[in-house]
Amino acid sequence: MKILQVCPRYYPFVGGVEEHVRNISERLVKKHDVIVATTDPSRILPNEEIINGVKVVRFKSWAPHESYFFSRQLRKYLIGSSQHFDIVEAHTYSAFPALYAVQAKGKNKLVFKPHYHGAAHTLFRTLLYKPYKFFGREIFEKADKVVCVSLYEKSLVLRDFALDEEKVKVIPNGVSLQEFKGLTKGKKGHPTILTVGRLERYKGIQYLIGVLPRLDRCTTLEVVGKGPYKRNLVGLSRKLNVASRVNFHQDLPRNELLQKYADASVFCLLSEHEAYGMSIAEALCAKTPCIVANASALREWIDQENCFGIDFPINLDTLRDLIGKVIGRQANTLRVLDWDEVVEKLLEVYKSC
Repeated sequence: MKILQVCPRYYPFVGGVEEHVRNISERLVKKHDVIVATTDPSRILPNEEIINGVKVVRFKSWAPHESYFFSRQLRKYLIGSSQHFDIVEAHTYSAFPALYAVQAKGKNKLVFKPHYHGAAHTLFRTLLYKPYKFFGREIFEKADKVVCVSLYEKSLVLRDFALDEEKVKVIPNGVSLQEFKGLTKGKKGHPTILTVGRLERYKGIQYLIGVLPRLDRCTTLEVVGKGPYKRNLVGLSRKLNVASRVNFHQDLPRNELLQKYADASVFCLLSEHEAYGMSIAEALCAKTPCIVANASALREWIDQENCFGIDFPINLDTLRDLIGKVIGRQANTLRVLDWDEVVEKLLEVYKSC
């Protein structure tokens, strides 16, 4: 089978969608022909390269505020190439590459993974979000199958685009379970809160900094990720006199990130919008208990034994008490799919097309 993956960005860019596409592509390529067509807003990466057996083709793009990823070059490539593939799988509702894939659709079957939140997260994105829906609707209508990563995301898609429910399938994200075997906690003399993800306001990291003055002075916060909200977070930590207790990390090697998951006393993700919550899956696989916002797809993780929820609006005293309750626990891994299982389910969707 010849498969084309279309996404706004790909490795070495890091993010939930980037990791999703990388993991399925590197497994699919073992038995199928796979090409990833993507954009490079940095304009410094190679136009073509092979990464772990996957051919990656990059095109220049304009991505104001790291959004939408306009690329005439990618659109031209898809129009000229899509008919040579059996399956074109397009990712991310809120970026133009998926729309280009629809506009280029010929004999190929189109699978669409929207990674849909149902809302925009910045002023710039909000200004374009409503008019873009006119075009975005076309992606859902012309796709042969729509694959969501959670029941929550499926409910948003059905609510906002009035699709036939039979057209929409749910396949959760996966984890490389082998990576977590033999992972042990390092010895630390103080409690550590960990959060991993893109540094955006909607991710709720400001609440974790805000609660630090109410916790024991030896408690520290580890923040892994990068993004436009970092300057605000650094400023807040200084304003609250907790800058020495907040450590920022980005572009960590995979083994170092896994160890941070294992070493953390508690993992927190207080995001308002998530289609799945891959970092929660990884934290639980490292046997670290989690606290999540009782919102979006994060609700699906809450079991009051391994993963605990907190309601919006976040009350810092409530958050302080919940952190105190959860720290020191060891999580039992919930049922999480391995990426190999995800690919098997995805191939079933391809064949059904």
